[in-house]
Amino acid sequence: MQAPILIVDDDAAFRALLATVFERAGYATTQAGTGEAALAAADGTTPLLVVLDVLLPDISGHEVLWQLRERFGRSLPIVYVSGHRTEPADRTAGLLLGADDYLIKPVAPDELVARVRRLVGGREDRSTGRSALTKRELEITCLLAHGLTEQQIAAQLSVATATVATHIQNVLGKLNVHSRAQAVAYAHEHRLCEEDRGSSPSRGAAVRASG
Repeated sequence: MQAPILIVDDDAAFRALLATVFERAGYATTQAGTGEAALAAADGTTPLLVVLDVLLPDISGHEVLWQLRERFGRSLPIVYVSGHRTEPADRTAGLLLGADDYLIKPVAPDELVARVRRLVGGREDRSTGRSALTKRELEITCLLAHGLTEQQIAAQLSVATATVATHIQNVLGKLNVHSRAQAVAYAHEHRLCEEDRGSSPSRGAAVRASG
């Protein structure tokens, strides 16, 4: 079952409007009227995306965003909405604080759905990263994430360096990244190697084995 979009706004009518818009577009929704209620809802079920008002009656939207980023990192799309903080400086500050988008009320429903689809689509593409890789590609990605070079990985796996290079190119394509550094950042951000942490060699052990 698809995770819900979490709508956080103290205006019940606005929450209901957005819920109707999203549900007509095929998304499940859940609602919160305060920042504390939003954080509690996110504890219960990881949202697909959060639509977050900047001004809330208890803690600020900025505090909610910060706490959600602490919990979920950049993998959770967060869209700010505001009918009061509408100046360019407000929007810039919101984006710099970590919002993925910043919309001004009243929000055009079609535009909102389009922006959400873009953000959610990117997340869904990223979530397939681990399953898209073969076992060997995942192994090589995790060794890269542990800090090994191509030559060290080849020695560790008893394969040719050219074979490792080919696998790395396949990984870049499947993860839709453009460099090894981005692949490593992706692996850490999306925790691709967590399930293998117990069996993955440390950098020191791998280097000693290759030396």
